[in-house]
Amino acid sequence: QVQLVESGGGLVQPGGSLRLSCAASGSNFDINFMGWYRQAPGKERELVASIPSGGTTNYADSVKGRFTISRDNAKNTVYLQMNNLKPEDTAVYYCYARGFALLGTNLKPFTSWGQGTPVTVSS
Repeated sequence: QVQLVESGGGLVQPGGSLRLSCAASGSNFDINFMGWYRQAPGKERELVASIPSGGTTNYADSVKGRFTISRDNAKNTVYLQMNNLKPEDTAVYYCYARGFALLGTNLKPFTSWGQGTPVTVSS
């Protein structure tokens, strides 16, 4: 199975920056899609940014121009650089990955979620 471990969340003032990291671990897997989601209390979880393998990055309109998603394929790690943070960015941020894993002799698709890392933007 594939596990995702997130880090980098915390408290930051409006206009500040944070960098989130998500590292995938496990055995016999290939990831073809990674992304960052966020969920605020009482709201639906939404896709913030994604970075498919071999594809172009995508961003929610609300973060475009402020957030940057990147990856280090050798480390199976995805990052989210968040600049010019706003109070409305406050949420729990979740890393997501999709790919294929070899389970025994079976190659099967998988999806995996990180545990979530809270981000609070407040004065």
